[in-house]
Amino acid sequence: MSKKQVKEELEHDILLDTFSKAQSFYDQNRSAIIGAAVAILLIIGGSIGYYYYTSAQEAEAQQLMTNPTKAYLNQDYQTALTGSEQDFTVGFKQIIDNYSITDAANLARYYAAVCEFNLGNPQNALTYLENYEVPQGIMGVGPISFRGVVLTDIGNHSQAADTYVKAAEWNVNDATTPYNYLEAAKAFQKAGNNAKAKEYAQKVISEYSNSSQVADAQKVLGMLATAK
Repeated sequence: MSKKQVKEELEHDILLDTFSKAQSFYDQNRSAIIGAAVAILLIIGGSIGYYYYTSAQEAEAQQLMTNPTKAYLNQDYQTALTGSEQDFTVGFKQIIDNYSITDAANLARYYAAVCEFNLGNPQNALTYLENYEVPQGIMGVGPISFRGVVLTDIGNHSQAADTYVKAAEWNVNDATTPYNYLEAAKAFQKAGNNAKAKEYAQKVISEYSNSSQVADAQKVLGMLATAK
């Protein structure tokens, strides 16, 4: 093969053509390419930094949860909520305010709601519950059901009834579902929605005939029949 033929083949080599085009594109758009690369590196670096920051925040918040949780379990709801200046401890409120993005702060919102409710502040309790991220599965049933309790306390029976239905169906089982259906029936009755009250009382009797709520569900049906 002559040198001329070799040269011609090299000149038409696909890889060389592609490289040449790429080199030309880079030369013409060098600033934009470098800028994009820097942006990507900043995003990656920021993501790593954020991960370590949130991990540190979570660890701190979890550690701070110890004292208010002890006060909560001792039913010292004010100390659990706001901490103690005398003992230099923080409460759930400070954890929520200062570590809002953490799982610990989310749990603190639920505990804070219970504290506020027991301190006679149902509206404050409701505010905390509205910002609480309910966990999936059986662990979420209690907080949803408690929201129904708070709504009932402030006289919002219709919304309380819907909330109890949500709690009943959040994790269907033979223990919490009939209980919350019964509470929904009672709340619908208080809201003046007798048709819905009958529906959910009947669900307890028909679908959970072995539950301890059956007798109360029958009483609800009896009262609804008398009301007619």
